[in-house]
Amino acid sequence: MHQSVLVKEVLQYLTPQPNENFIDCTFGEGGHTIALLEKTGPHGKVLGIEVDPILYEKARLKLSDVSCSNPSTSSGLVLNEVERTKFQVSRLILVNDSFVNLGRITAEHNFQSVKGILFDLGLSSWHLEESGRGLSFLRDEVLDMRFSPGSQKQTAENILNSFSEKEIKKILEDFGEERYAARIAKKIIDARKVCPIETTRQLTEIIREATPASYSRGRIHFATRTFQALRIAVNDELENLKKTLPQAVEILSRGGRLVVISFHSLEDRIVKNFLKENAKKEILRIATKKLVVPEKDEIEANPRSRSAKLRAAIKD
Repeated sequence: MHQSVLVKEVLQYLTPQPNENFIDCTFGEGGHTIALLEKTGPHGKVLGIEVDPILYEKARLKLSDVSCSNPSTSSGLVLNEVERTKFQVSRLILVNDSFVNLGRITAEHNFQSVKGILFDLGLSSWHLEESGRGLSFLRDEVLDMRFSPGSQKQTAENILNSFSEKEIKKILEDFGEERYAARIAKKIIDARKVCPIETTRQLTEIIREATPASYSRGRIHFATRTFQALRIAVNDELENLKKTLPQAVEILSRGGRLVVISFHSLEDRIVKNFLKENAKKEILRIATKKLVVPEKDEIEANPRSRSAKLRAAIKD
């Protein structure tokens, strides 16, 4: 089951109060939103945005079940938490869209007086374990990697089989900070001459063959950076983050709070620089003087949380 990361810290820095409105730009499986709804009753609302159509539909159906079912029953997803918090479905506006369209989404829903905006940039457990889109090298799946297959054309398979060696090398360097980018890119070109690269198992084996044996004994899996780079390229993650942060600041009410949880240095660098630039302009006040990371107990309970990094700021 998916466990939302840094929930206690998110609440600490967003400081939700009764009847206030918040935006969760990465609804996922709902953990952070449920926590916000608990704190903002009886009339506070949360606008939840989820780009993945399947996750959105799962959430919509489960929340619909809650609104018309016996509150003593549970049918999965976030229902146990929903029962505990006595959350009212009418206080949640759930939208299937990308947070890059944050300004348009809030305008369309006339969502105003926003006291806090949250971005959790991590993948959900569902994406890694159930989506079947090749986001994990631990499963043999097709190399899709799109978060919204219906609205995106580019897949990881397309990149691997049609981009030039130079283009693939640049993706691995820029989005994966992969030290063996040149060797992996060359091996990809050689491999696709024999047969198309279609599955995660094929790609993982190519990376293994392209890198030194010692690389597979490192702290992180030898395929991690390549998979990260392809996923970022397919979903245009870094550009979307750069585009949405200014929209978030514009939407926040004065005194409103922005919280971003990132999971790798590329995302964190964008967030850190954005907050610094806006602090210099006296638009934001940085609330986290140093990175906030999970406590030991959380990492032990949820090992995937170990890379999480939280930064927060307040709109002046």
